[in-house]
Amino acid sequence: MPVQIKRIYDAPDPADGARILVDRLWPRGLSKEKAAFDDWLKDVAPTSHRKWFDHRPERWAEFQQLYRAELRENPAVDLLRARSAAGMVTLLYSSRNREFNHAAVLAEVLREANSFAR
Repeated sequence: MPVQIKRIYDAPDPADGARILVDRLWPRGLSKEKAAFDDWLKDVAPTSHRKWFDHRPERWAEFQQLYRAELRENPAVDLLRARSAAGMVTLLYSSRNREFNHAAVLAEVLREANSFAR
């Protein structure tokens, strides 16, 4: 099934399916009442590479490699794979950078896993 990414600050849409926050830290300036999400998987967010990457385009390729290696050993990815196999999943992130963020890498990993499962 499809996987998409969206900023948690963007308005929810019924087509989003399961809305899963994939940030380790709570999004700034957002109350839990206004945050429309179904689940929060902190453990799937990058660990040590997050601060180093700092959403810098020149570090994007290396960040992707480091984060993908981290995801290969992360059991939370299996839960996301199962959720995305069952229906639409929207991965929510708080970064202002819509192109260079960990949710984009995670979505691609899930899409690849789903395409192999068919």
